[in-house]
Amino acid sequence: MQIAIETTVNATLSQAWNAWVTPDDIIQWNFASADWACPKAEIDLRVGGRFSYRMEAKDGSMGFDFEGEFVAIEPNKSIRYKLEDSRQVLIEFIEVEAGVKIMETFDAENENTIELQRTGWLAILNNFKRHVENSHR
Repeated sequence: MQIAIETTVNATLSQAWNAWVTPDDIIQWNFASADWACPKAEIDLRVGGRFSYRMEAKDGSMGFDFEGEFVAIEPNKSIRYKLEDSRQVLIEFIEVEAGVKIMETFDAENENTIELQRTGWLAILNNFKRHVENSHR
């Protein structure tokens, strides 16, 4: 089963794309709530390249590495990657009148409910939106 989420960011296409693929930006937005952080982000943005984002609770109680491999990249348009468990993720960047629509479609995992997965990924996407809009005022 696939889950789809989206948001519209009030920014240019290049601002949104760059914030998605730049480690210094990724660590500013890649977490679902204020009590979590992304202290490290490594990205090799090319087909066959890998990424690793460290996500951890600020109190140190838990953390994990979110990792995968890029399988298709169309600059300023889309990124497709495969997670460690072989689930596929597609991120699309679409210019619209209000800015850039970011659409994420991802294969659901079996550990958490569909709603919990949608909520968590959407919280991260909303952090991305806030980061980009606040960075480029």
